[in-house]
Amino acid sequence: MTTEVTPPPTSASPTARQVWTRSRGVALALVLLVVAAVAIAVVRSDARHGRLDPRSADPSGSRAVAELLADRGVDTRVVTTLDEAADAAGPDTTLLVAVPDLLTPRQQTRLRTATKNSGGRTVLVASGIASVERLAPGVMADPANSLDSTLEPGCDLPAAVRAGSADTGGIRYSSAHPEADECYRSQRLPTLLRIPAPSGDGDTVLLGAPDILLNHRLDEHGNASLALQLLGSRPHLVWYLPTPADATAGTEDEKSFFDLLPSGWLWGTLQLFVAAALAALWRARRLGPLVPEKLPVAIRASETVEGRARLYRKADARDRAALALRSATRIRLAPLVGVPGTQAHSPEALLPALSARLDGDGPSLRTLLFGPPPGDDAALIRLADQLDALERQVRRP
Repeated sequence: MTTEVTPPPTSASPTARQVWTRSRGVALALVLLVVAAVAIAVVRSDARHGRLDPRSADPSGSRAVAELLADRGVDTRVVTTLDEAADAAGPDTTLLVAVPDLLTPRQQTRLRTATKNSGGRTVLVASGIASVERLAPGVMADPANSLDSTLEPGCDLPAAVRAGSADTGGIRYSSAHPEADECYRSQRLPTLLRIPAPSGDGDTVLLGAPDILLNHRLDEHGNASLALQLLGSRPHLVWYLPTPADATAGTEDEKSFFDLLPSGWLWGTLQLFVAAALAALWRARRLGPLVPEKLPVAIRASETVEGRARLYRKADARDRAALALRSATRIRLAPLVGVPGTQAHSPEALLPALSARLDGDGPSLRTLLFGPPPGDDAALIRLADQLDALERQVRRP
């Protein structure tokens, strides 16, 4: 008598509805994340559109100072690549670098090489620790910014004396150059620094804040006067607006994708991880042992079995499901073949009794009742059918 029974074909593949039910939460979260990313990108792009751009009439643009310079015969040209900026350096040109910290170290060194002996003026707007030491050797940026925005000249530089108070408060500098003009001091450190070139009539001007160049601040204090004098000393003004694409093009020290992400995204991701960890700790907490309680209604055994089967399937716990099926089958078979219940899970006691009763194959019975867990859902279903068939054979008179 054989113990192997071929069960009818049963489909274990999840239906489309089941797949959608399982994945709709993740899909909704991804959609919300994409929508949030697009919304934040739009808001950020609107907020930063035209900042320090001499073509922009936005409050944070600089079109007003470009128009005033044009009235005085100074033409303004906007460039967005390092090649254009380096080629434009010359004795009759003022080169303004809007965001020096956006340049890579290699680009900063190349820009310094092109401007130090050009005979022209280089204006660095809010050059910080990441760029000032290469663009203006011998100058250091203080980590602490100025607490005041509007400051008094406090120096003999003619442009500062004529302009009077101005909104230069921002990054503060310290210099070892003996001939440097240190103006608009905040706690003894200047926020405007002029360094003469080693030879010729050129110089480098470090401006601690861009406020005097912005449209909505130009008419305050002496901002307009100071901006026109700093940028109008030569007939040509080249306004260099570095971009992330220019900062990573053709360089060996390219910035990674994470370097280009706004800092807010990195902090937001970190906060999400912390929130997920806290949620996991909260869900994993156990307040004590379970307290048995009578159910308000009677639940059919079949519903309980189906509910537990769904839980096993959702968790992919085929090993636990197979163990439960085999254990229950062994408990029911043991008294039928004269094996005590305490030895129902002992292969040495149960398998010989079953083999004698069925005259079947011992190894096949061992695999069926004590074998490894099934590898997929179809194998689990086949195991359940074979256990049922085995039990029916034992019960058969």
